[in-house]
Amino acid sequence: MAFWLARDRNGQQTDYIQRFDPRFWTVDFPRPMIGCVHTTGPDSLRVECEFHHHDALAGLIWWSVDELDHPLLAYDTDRDYARTTLRFRWRSGGIIPLDAVHGPTLTIEGQDAAGNQRSWYVRLWNYATGTPEDAEIVLPFSNLAGGWDIQTAPDPVHPSAIDRMFISLAPPLYDPANPGLMPARADGWVEMSEIACEGDRPLLEIGDAMIPPHDIRMSTAYDDAYNQTPERLLRNVEQLGYRDEVMHYIGMSHFYRLTPDGSGGLLADNPTVFAQPALSWHQDLLAKAKQYGLDVILSFSFELFAEHCPPDWMQRAHDGSPALTGWQPPSSLLSLAVADVRAHLKQLALELAQMQVDADLPVKVQIGEPWWWVNSDFAPCIYDDAMRALLDPATPDITDMRGPLSAGQITALQIAGGLLGSMTREIRDDVKAGFGPASQVLLLAFTPTILNPEMPDMPSLNLPQEWIFPEFDRLQIEDYDWLTAGAEALRLQGYAAVDQQLAYPASAQDYVSGFVLDPADAELFWQRIDAGLEEAAARGIPRRFVWALPQVCRDGYTRLPATPPGQEEDDDMQAFDDVLYPLALGRDAGVSPEFSTSIVLTASGHERRNSQWSDARLRFDVGPGIRSESELGVLLEFFRARRGAARGFRFSDPFDFSSNGLTGSPTMADQQIGVGDGLAATFQLSKSYGSGSEPQVRPITRPRAGSVTVSIDGVEATDWTLQAGGKIVFAEAPAVGAIIRAGFLFDVPVRFAEDRLDITGAAFAAGEAPSVPLIEIREAA
Repeated sequence: MAFWLARDRNGQQTDYIQRFDPRFWTVDFPRPMIGCVHTTGPDSLRVECEFHHHDALAGLIWWSVDELDHPLLAYDTDRDYARTTLRFRWRSGGIIPLDAVHGPTLTIEGQDAAGNQRSWYVRLWNYATGTPEDAEIVLPFSNLAGGWDIQTAPDPVHPSAIDRMFISLAPPLYDPANPGLMPARADGWVEMSEIACEGDRPLLEIGDAMIPPHDIRMSTAYDDAYNQTPERLLRNVEQLGYRDEVMHYIGMSHFYRLTPDGSGGLLADNPTVFAQPALSWHQDLLAKAKQYGLDVILSFSFELFAEHCPPDWMQRAHDGSPALTGWQPPSSLLSLAVADVRAHLKQLALELAQMQVDADLPVKVQIGEPWWWVNSDFAPCIYDDAMRALLDPATPDITDMRGPLSAGQITALQIAGGLLGSMTREIRDDVKAGFGPASQVLLLAFTPTILNPEMPDMPSLNLPQEWIFPEFDRLQIEDYDWLTAGAEALRLQGYAAVDQQLAYPASAQDYVSGFVLDPADAELFWQRIDAGLEEAAARGIPRRFVWALPQVCRDGYTRLPATPPGQEEDDDMQAFDDVLYPLALGRDAGVSPEFSTSIVLTASGHERRNSQWSDARLRFDVGPGIRSESELGVLLEFFRARRGAARGFRFSDPFDFSSNGLTGSPTMADQQIGVGDGLAATFQLSKSYGSGSEPQVRPITRPRAGSVTVSIDGVEATDWTLQAGGKIVFAEAPAVGAIIRAGFLFDVPVRFAEDRLDITGAAFAAGEAPSVPLIEIREAA
């Protein structure tokens, strides 16, 4: 693993940006309105909004504290705006103009001169020259005042302790006391150009670290990043070393246009899939990605935010309850038996592909996590009205997927699974027909749900035959629930089941590792996420993604290349040759275990001892084992083949090579190597020395394969494999509290201690043994 969690900058490269750089403004707003901000030039930005309610209000926000960028790339905090001036040109349409009541207002949040929290409301029209929709605005912070009429009743701003400021944008029919729908949707926009910061402190120091490119790719999502500019996101992607592709999920709650449902609510509007702000944002994302040399995989799922999902589109359980995810507020899964749903999903895929073509990018569309939902009470959601019309009414409803299920119920699952398979296949066919055979359609599967062991018949529902290789260009697997929980056996079983049922070669698979919902879990979860990336590489998966960019930035996850540039040859010379030292040892061969202990003598004569190594490191001298000139020749040839001390090899320690005592015959009960927790499947072979509660434990990384025997709670275990590094991997995780023991013979990984052998013919002929020192290699266990 080559990563760390960077909490702040510590000597990394920095640069400077102009304060109020357009890349770093954000927008925010309450649902169900939609808005976006994106850059249109080095000193300009554009905001677009769709308003539905009278009280809808959006904010264009500048934060004094950068909490969105990666710690190595964030701009420095500076709350002092005294003697600083912001100027820009303002153009707008479809919103309340500058000179009207509730017109664009700069709300400044911070502290007054006495340190009390407070806000100021600065009417932009008071600082504008021009028309209410096209003006030059100059904001001198040391001479800035809130209030409607700053000539007669000014409210001076204290500029030295500002936390954030935002410009409010409201529709023409804005009424803060009226939460009802407006007669029609209002489409508004604002352009700020010629943005300039003058006077004192016009620049901010910003992290400019450039992590060397590595082999991991980035994932992100619009639901998490709608408030940022695409250019800001892609800056983090590039400077953190991610290359080639970005996988971007359009989300389930912010991209679609809404239309009134006739009863005071709003529903997703199928004929127009994207709301204009979301469309503009994604068009800018793709255009900027092209400039960065990145392809973008556009991903969509079979779900919508539940509040905006048409009720007859929802998957439903036997009792009519909708399929609701665990997010708060929840999304709902869409029934694939509903014709309008199928039309919506196919139209959405085509629109994504067209956006890529318009941006001169290759078509790469991902069908993300397509499935039939199972509610938390294990009831499958295959009983909406459209689905019931396809099922045998004589077959009892499935109320619990944990089974056992009848043949008729299995058939019901297969019918639903067939719809899932045909829907994904139709999407693939439409994209290929519309954009050519070179266009790619990828399939993302979430194994903890579709292969939940508590529900053994889930594959009939959510792993259809229509997915078998080579139906889709790539199969992408994510298993973050199991990964972050440490459910290793379930993960391995999931890979095996997918390989068996869908038969995608490793070269046609991707792995998606992540994510960390709660920052309190960052330390543990990122270790497991990064280990999952490494494990996928070991399985031969060529393309691996980390999910997702907002959490990467929040927690400072920093991935490093496995081999620093320019050191590839050096790393290659660290190789280990899995061969045994070829000569038998004589009785005079020596072995020397050593520890490292720091000893401090106090003034009173007492010692303070600190053991710096948890395990001994062995040294050997095999020179006394050389008995003839022919053996000397074997040694010299072996030494040259190892390139001196450069390459390691196996060595059989004549004094300690067994789990049973030092040299006894191994048994399955010799060494306790772990205790089951019901999740972990991998256990490291080890040998303990000494009795008591704290024996010295030695990891065994070079066991002799045919000698290993394993037991669980005293019963011989056979359903396991021995993997590199002395790891025992069980097919099923041992139960909680189960004692795992093992017996084995083993070798010691060593290298020649020096790059030179000093041997003279005269000394050897006189019977003087040469010195050939070896030193144990400390291998990662």
